[in-house]
Amino acid sequence: MTNEEILSAYGPRESMEYDVVIVGGGPAGLSTAIRLKQLAAERGTDVSVVVLEKGSEPGAHILSGAIMDPRALTELIPDWKERGAPLNQPVTDDAYIFLSEKSALRVPNIVLPPFAHNHGNYIVRLGDVTKWLAEQAESLGVEIFPGFPAAEVLYNDDGSVKGVATGNMGIGKDGEPTENFQLGMELLAKYTIFAEGARGHLGKQLIARYRLDDNRDPQSFGIGVKELWEIDPKRHQPGFVMHTAGWPMDSKTYGGAFLYHLEDNKVALGFVTGLGYTNPYLSPFEEFQRWKTHPNVRWYFENDQGEVTAKRLSYGARAINASGISSLPKTIFPGGALVGCDAGYLNVSRIKGSHSAIKTGMLAAEAAYDAIQSGRQHDELTAYPKAFEDSWLYTELNKDRNFKNWFKYGLATATLMNGFEQFVLRGHIPWTLHREKPDHAYLKPAAECKPIDYPKPDGKLTFDRLSSVFISNTNHEENQPAHLTLKDASVPVAVNLARYAGPEARYCPAGVYEFVPDEAHAGQQRLQINAQNCVHCKTCDIKDPTQNIVWVTPEGGGGPNYSGM
Repeated sequence: MTNEEILSAYGPRESMEYDVVIVGGGPAGLSTAIRLKQLAAERGTDVSVVVLEKGSEPGAHILSGAIMDPRALTELIPDWKERGAPLNQPVTDDAYIFLSEKSALRVPNIVLPPFAHNHGNYIVRLGDVTKWLAEQAESLGVEIFPGFPAAEVLYNDDGSVKGVATGNMGIGKDGEPTENFQLGMELLAKYTIFAEGARGHLGKQLIARYRLDDNRDPQSFGIGVKELWEIDPKRHQPGFVMHTAGWPMDSKTYGGAFLYHLEDNKVALGFVTGLGYTNPYLSPFEEFQRWKTHPNVRWYFENDQGEVTAKRLSYGARAINASGISSLPKTIFPGGALVGCDAGYLNVSRIKGSHSAIKTGMLAAEAAYDAIQSGRQHDELTAYPKAFEDSWLYTELNKDRNFKNWFKYGLATATLMNGFEQFVLRGHIPWTLHREKPDHAYLKPAAECKPIDYPKPDGKLTFDRLSSVFISNTNHEENQPAHLTLKDASVPVAVNLARYAGPEARYCPAGVYEFVPDEAHAGQQRLQINAQNCVHCKTCDIKDPTQNIVWVTPEGGGGPNYSGM
């Protein structure tokens, strides 16, 4: 049954009304909610706020490196230290290293550009920070509904956003309601704030509907693959931050890696691959596994005899914005706004987005609060983008606007020009580099590219996808329609496999897509979608060369349950 048929048979849906509905319980959404309630308390008024979170709890789906700049958090909650915010490990040292296959060259800290310095920042588990923010929000009276994904944007007759509807529960694989069926609920608001993270499912629809990206550069993304390990105390350096560039990527492919030393002998490590890569044989997951075998990396996981003694604790993957301010869409539309990575505010040069998520959530909250108090609703919150343009965040993003785009000229040129812009010009740059096309359009036909021979995993330092997904605690209700949908079921074999050698089997970091023998047609293959494995990274929605794959929300609470990530 279609959603319209279900509504006709089982509707109407129940509805609840709020002043502000916030879609997404990450740092951006929770900061929006907190700031709204703070303003109401300061001015002796009341504002009703609800946050919808698709994960089983706030923080369950949050994945980031992460080094956190506390500037925005300090503005939002000045006494965060006294309140026990889990920013426990300050950065003690930065290392930027260029790798070749067997050697490494560390850049002297004195010549690192300003964006590469992390003094005053903290290595955090962003999921824990998110849980703490949720506690702060609830203490102020914010309602948080975990396990309730917003599946549909609702519109008024004049075209403005009037709220969202949560997904139906208990729909079987055949699309028919089961005995556990529950109709979704409508949450209506004067303003709806979308804070879904990078490549938000509804944010993507809103950008298209209102043409918010007109006259903007196409968005660019990376896929970040991350693991959490416990290592030998002898090799642990609390607060040490290491970033690498170069091997195993070629000089024309954007990517890099990180290794962050948390407290308690834990290290977070990961690899980011720009999704504008051209070779369909490239696998971001395997690039990460190969990177760990470099002598300067694997040392942290071995004992003095060269044996791997460290223990891998968790795994995850997530797409991240990597565009810069030139790709930022218009962030407001009648009845709502985009905040955080749903809009693309991450600063790719600093490899940080939590501070910009918090700051933009605060700015949107202030605009929405003032609008509500003046009796407005469902119009454009024009004060929000104006406040952003007047903020320190705009200044920060603007001076680093060319960082990613220099990499189209190769690693060496990008390194030199970014250094020149920041050291010599001090960020006062008279030119802007632009991006011409979206990530999926860069993929070349397989016939024009060389296959990549990745080493087999050893099960000690390097691993396969399925054992990795297992420790991400990913789970979906099995009897539900696949949330990874195809516009045309013939395209994966007829186009993607035939022309691009089936790149979805390689760019997915969770083993969701497999080409297997087609029992109905001897000698042919078909695409099998293992939706149960999906970690909600959104890479397929971004990189599919035909844009035939569309990620939609699964049943509430499904997906990863990241622990300590």
